[in-house]
Amino acid sequence: MTTIAAPAPPRRVSLSSSVQHGLSLAWRGVLKIRKNPEQLADVTLAPIIFLVMFVYLFGGAIMGSTEGYLQMIVPGIMVFNILQASMTVGVQLNTDVTKGVFDRFRAMPIARSAPLIGAVLADIVRYLVCLVVLMVVATIMGYRIQTGPAEFALAIVLVIAFALSFCWASVFVGMLLKSPGAVQGLMFVVLMPLTFGSNVFVGTSTMPGWLKAWADISPVTQMSDVLRGLMNGGPIAGPLTGSLIWMAAALAVFFPLATWAYRKRV
Repeated sequence: MTTIAAPAPPRRVSLSSSVQHGLSLAWRGVLKIRKNPEQLADVTLAPIIFLVMFVYLFGGAIMGSTEGYLQMIVPGIMVFNILQASMTVGVQLNTDVTKGVFDRFRAMPIARSAPLIGAVLADIVRYLVCLVVLMVVATIMGYRIQTGPAEFALAIVLVIAFALSFCWASVFVGMLLKSPGAVQGLMFVVLMPLTFGSNVFVGTSTMPGWLKAWADISPVTQMSDVLRGLMNGGPIAGPLTGSLIWMAAALAVFFPLATWAYRKRV
């Protein structure tokens, strides 16, 4: 009689090993970007297109001069573009799942959470590329930071933390829907009202009352005001508090949902 061996029990992975596995897969994501730099098309072309389009098409009409509008819009465009960049992680994870990449990960002796952690950490490279491209183009167009290097560095750290907090919404959607196209379409529908219903491009004073009430407290407005204070000068205490509350709320809601959907899907 043939004896069939029982399957081995799942391997327990320590916290330090889980972190190491996540970092290794994050490096895998960076290598994928190096081998396929066209993956950076959205974070290199979008900042240029939006900045040039809004400054030169609407700057004069909104503020009377493109120079003044440039100083106002650059911090807001940073938030707008990096939020766009953070939404693609759900599309990428969904693509990996549908192509069977996660089937190979399950056969490897790594922590189950490592592919998810690696994908999110690798996205930081995309955020940095987006910000570098935006600031180089803005500087060429005439934008000048009115504060010091420390304030600017803090602005970069905060906007990346903002993206990392809200990217879990994209991960959640990416694990729920069946195709990358559906994920991209839904995230676009959510992102456009969220970003345009803010003070990124125009002040909120001329908005209808119901829209102004939302725009004044929206996470995009709060973070835009923080960056304007850090880069152009001005108070940041109020908007910084609001931003931290929004970031904590996003993590509290979407991180558990994203990890639940991820474990259910893979």
